[in-house]
Amino acid sequence: MPALWIRDDIEPRELRRLAKGEKDPRAARRLLAIAGALDGLSRETAARIAGMDRQTLRDWVIRYNRAGPDGLSDHWGPGCPCRLNDGQQASLKAIVLAGPDPEVDGVST
Repeated sequence: MPALWIRDDIEPRELRRLAKGEKDPRAARRLLAIAGALDGLSRETAARIAGMDRQTLRDWVIRYNRAGPDGLSDHWGPGCPCRLNDGQQASLKAIVLAGPDPEVDGVST
């Protein structure tokens, strides 16, 4: 099976510069792994340096090829909508802030 192609429109040196300024350490490691692979390191070595396995690096290379450095950040969805309405949320907040009753609940915190 041939090695997966990595886009080379951004120099490895520039990827390292981007990694240095990256606030998300996971995205920085991904940038460094791809920079290492572009510099000629084996995929296994580049992945190991970044703390991932070769298959994980392959997955990030696919995202990098599609979206560039922006594709290496985690993009979390908004999640499930809250099932409580505003009144229910306010009631729950009041219960939590009031804390337990040691007499009734048998605990103090």
